Amino acid sequence: MFSFSKKIEMPQPSKALPGRPDPIPTAETHYVLGTKLQEPYPTDTEKALFGMGCFWGAERKFWELGEGIYATAVGYAGGFTPNPTYHEVCTGLTGHNEVVLVVYRPEIISYERLLQTFWESHDPTQGMQQGNDVGTQYRSGIYAFTPAQRDAADSSKKMYEAALKAKGYGPITTEIKDAPAFYFAEADHQQYLAKVPHGYCGLGGTGVSCPIGTGVSQGA
Repeated sequence: MFSFSKKIEMPQPSKALPGRPDPIPTAETHYVLGTKLQEPYPTDTEKALFGMGCFWGAERKFWELGEGIYATAVGYAGGFTPNPTYHEVCTGLTGHNEVVLVVYRPEIISYERLLQTFWESHDPTQGMQQGNDVGTQYRSGIYAFTPAQRDAADSSKKMYEAALKAKGYGPITTEIKDAPAFYFAEADHQQYLAKVPHGYCGLGGTGVSCPIGTGVSQGA
């Protein structure tokens, strides 16, 4: 019970794992798209950051959007431990969330389209879990890089919460914050479900559509 409680409650910063000063090794190239996984990115791209359960399945949802997606990457954000490992995040003692970094071209695919994919691909009412995956690392979160992203995220949350309420769901527990430091996960976690097509994916949506406009036309 003590171990379970630790995993569903954020640790105190003073008690978080110490981490390390240098980034852990990761991949250089996107396994599916063949693009650069790390910065610098093309000048016509922007970044988005989402947490929605196990990052293996979450990442696939975004690279499958197709045109307009330059790259995706999995990693850790929202905690206290610098440059954590997957094993450390799984202890619940880093405070980090499993997240997906999406590098996209806003002239082709809008941030609102990314938000729609985010909301419809998981259940944002479950608190510190997603389906059978329980722990702080599986919490729902939107991490905004700009004030415009923050406003769009807040607006979409209100719209989707009303849609969920109409279908009998409880309040949304998604945290919406300014983007914290993002730490790339290890190479074997990047684009995992492309490398292991029948690998584990614990993602499951509510089946409720998100009433948000796409803003610009795009091919996905």
